[in-house]
Amino acid sequence: MTGVSSEWMMTLYRRCATFVDVPDTSLPHEDLRATLAARRDLGPAYEDALVDSFIEKLDSEITARVQAEVARRGEVKPPKPDNSHIPIALGSLGIGVPLTAIAVSQAGNFGLFMAWTGIILVNMAAAIRRKRH
Repeated sequence: MTGVSSEWMMTLYRRCATFVDVPDTSLPHEDLRATLAARRDLGPAYEDALVDSFIEKLDSEITARVQAEVARRGEVKPPKPDNSHIPIALGSLGIGVPLTAIAVSQAGNFGLFMAWTGIILVNMAAAIRRKRH
């Protein structure tokens, strides 16, 4: 990993830091500054060790942030399921039984067809409305 510039290391840090949406801390900035200062003092012979050390620290920082975010999201209760379709379905069945009897006795098969077509259209309209909201 010889020839790694400070600009490349800053770019690497910025990309790694954007993986987790949590408040930024100054620890990686301080570590990067210290690593770059050590590189200037020690020279290119120690560059690989310095980069590896920085990457390990950065990795542990990202791991800690991810764990904190997972713990924070784990505390949030999932939303309750939307059961607004149940009353419409039960109401359709409840109305459908007597409506079927009345429709068949008054208009035969045509009445049966029209009654259930109306029930189906009401249920479809409710489903479309619920999906849009």
